[in-house]
Amino acid sequence: MSLEWEQITHITKVDPAKPLPSDLGVLEGTDLVIVGGSDGVTEENTIDAIESIANTYPSVPVFQEPYSAAHVSRETIETADFVAVPAVFNGDRTHFVGKHTALFTEIARKPEDLLGASLPVVGNFIESKGVDAVADLTETLVGEGYVVQHLDSAAASVSGVDTTYTPEQVAGAALATETFYGFPIFYIEYSGTYGGTDDVEAAARYLEDTQLVYGGGIDNQEKATAVLEAGADAIVVGDCFHDDPAQFRATIPK
Repeated sequence: MSLEWEQITHITKVDPAKPLPSDLGVLEGTDLVIVGGSDGVTEENTIDAIESIANTYPSVPVFQEPYSAAHVSRETIETADFVAVPAVFNGDRTHFVGKHTALFTEIARKPEDLLGASLPVVGNFIESKGVDAVADLTETLVGEGYVVQHLDSAAASVSGVDTTYTPEQVAGAALATETFYGFPIFYIEYSGTYGGTDDVEAAARYLEDTQLVYGGGIDNQEKATAVLEAGADAIVVGDCFHDDPAQFRATIPK
């Protein structure tokens, strides 16, 4: 499946450890779905969530965004359209460069050397699932430049984030994402709390080809519109998808 980024303005974040709404028709109008979470996520519930969404809306791209190697397997790779891999600028070294360097070091080795390897993103499923899984994974990887701005969040805890960025630092991370790293996505993550538009405005000045994505506290049309008008290419809505589907519907741009 190819991605038409210019048509993506509304992204739904689905936590596979949480129950899905009884009527997945609430997703009508969303442009992309990201499946991932930090607590209670398993290979099984990840696949169940992806398949439920894909069966209801087969034309909507579905990303898996793993927080742990245990969340990824050959089956999840085959079920999702893409695997999104965050590089967290304000996280610890492991969550920015460490796991990615190790991953591609292993991929670059001869296939026989991969057997039994432990890769940070794909875990130790290589031995049991087969070397072909590595090739499949590299074809579907999508790098994300990431800034986590809510310290009291699971995303911050998992990524080793202990300080937030100023708008100027967010702008610098955005510029690095596009001009140095070449990732297709720059993601400003406020994880359950609304961060306003300052960071979005700062980052938008430096992005032309990279998609600027904002997530956090979007629970009505006014906030969604404000963030998009500030320069975001897309908003991510998660909590109210699970907690209040009617409120979630109000976030989808008309």
